[in-house]
Amino acid sequence: MTLKKSKSMYRWVIFFTFLLFAVVLNEVLQKDEAPFALQGVLRPEPKLLKEFELIDQNKKTVNKHSFENKWSLVFFGYTSCPDICPTTLHVLNSVVAMLARREEKLLLDTQVVFISVDPARDSVEVLADYMAFFNKDFIGVTGDKKNIDNITWQFGAGYVMDEEVEDGQYQVSHTSAIFLVSPDTRLVAAFSQPHIPGTIVSQYKAIRNYLLE
Repeated sequence: MTLKKSKSMYRWVIFFTFLLFAVVLNEVLQKDEAPFALQGVLRPEPKLLKEFELIDQNKKTVNKHSFENKWSLVFFGYTSCPDICPTTLHVLNSVVAMLARREEKLLLDTQVVFISVDPARDSVEVLADYMAFFNKDFIGVTGDKKNIDNITWQFGAGYVMDEEVEDGQYQVSHTSAIFLVSPDTRLVAAFSQPHIPGTIVSQYKAIRNYLLE
């Protein structure tokens, strides 16, 4: 074999090796990339929750471990909210009802958590009545402002207390997203408005399949 032919063959070997590497790399990247329907819903990087301590409507401690081994749909609001909160909780109740009808197995490890950002008015007793109105299995959570600020900061769930219109009467501007925490206590997704129960159910199932595959 001449030197010229040897160099030519070497170039072809290098070319096909590079081509094979490019194909393999593309397959890996495609596998890791989230499905198109979940882009904008899934976080680019899941965020591991840090420690916090709150209390639920049954006066039980709620902390990071309360999210272990469960898929948690989490919403921040307050019981005096005139519109967003009751509407969103009705949506979450519809989501749970759809899972019960179509995907009962998924419902077994799914929980809904409502975290109040208005501890001055939302006592455990108030939360107990509020949760019972929507769904007795929903978990209503409150605590002191320091601990509430800790958990809202972790989720990126901002809120602002508006000025009082009269004694003890005020509204709270707050994040309207529904967040999803995986069983390993990582914040993995957020469902933005408009909240459509069927869409949330479909995306929720897709997220579980994608993260567990």
